[in-house]
Amino acid sequence: MVTSTHEGMHRIFQERPEILAPVFGELGFPLTTKATVDAVTTDVTETRPLERRVDTVLRIAPSDGGDFLLAIEAQSDKKEAKGASWAYYIAYLQAKYRLPVLLLVVCQDRRTARWATGPFDCGTLGWTAQRTYPLVAGPDNLPVITDTRTVANKLALAVLSAVAHVRNPKCGAILEAIGSVLQELQDTDPETVGYFAEFLEINLGDTPAGMKWKEIMSFVSYFPGRGTVRETAYLEGKAEGEAAGRAEGEAKGILFVLEVRGIPVPDSVRERITTCTDLDRMDVWLERSRTVERAEDLFDEDPETPGTGPAAA
Repeated sequence: MVTSTHEGMHRIFQERPEILAPVFGELGFPLTTKATVDAVTTDVTETRPLERRVDTVLRIAPSDGGDFLLAIEAQSDKKEAKGASWAYYIAYLQAKYRLPVLLLVVCQDRRTARWATGPFDCGTLGWTAQRTYPLVAGPDNLPVITDTRTVANKLALAVLSAVAHVRNPKCGAILEAIGSVLQELQDTDPETVGYFAEFLEINLGDTPAGMKWKEIMSFVSYFPGRGTVRETAYLEGKAEGEAAGRAEGEAKGILFVLEVRGIPVPDSVRERITTCTDLDRMDVWLERSRTVERAEDLFDEDPETPGTGPAAA
């Protein structure tokens, strides 16, 4: 069954190829950081009756030559039939593209990771016709990264590490370091912040680590693409995670919505919005900013009751 966690564990290699060099380094197979990476079709169907798909397939071209294909599979538990499927993927991709093929299996628990290392044999009568040795990334060989400097230098690897060590008591420390780095990146690279924040929320799910992540990123809850007004407040604000930072983000969101709607904002209104620290009140202003006809109407205690608020003065 395909789940969000399953998808995330292999799609991160497509969407964030910078993760390849550090992962290969941890597995003992150094890969030049100057390699180019291109996605390859994952369809390995040869005949109509049987459809087969690899989770992710990448063509890797190191700067010193020696192109190869990397087939990536996310595996959540032990499935005996996978050994035969993986052998087929490797043989098919090698025959189709005339390139060497490596198989990387990403696991979240040690039992599955130990099983996935194989080898998986095909043969009979004491003779092995084919043997498959997957590379496996899991809790035993992905590092526990809790140092913020290391996280900053290897962010994608740290995120994958958090997913792989979801059952490790140290996972909370990994997440705290990641949260600290994402806060630093908010102003300079909000796209990366949004991607990894949501990636972890989806892949950690309702686990204790997932609850810890929601706590760490309690303010960063409005991700790109959802189209909410509060998302705008988040993207426009500084998102520092404390009351003052959240208030500043809300203020920028309110002013941004008014600006987009073409509503003039007098200096007195702007000052009142930007100096307010009452987050509940600012939530109300943010919602009203979508419908008010004048900026001053944000402050009406009850817009439907005549004679109240600044607008009636």
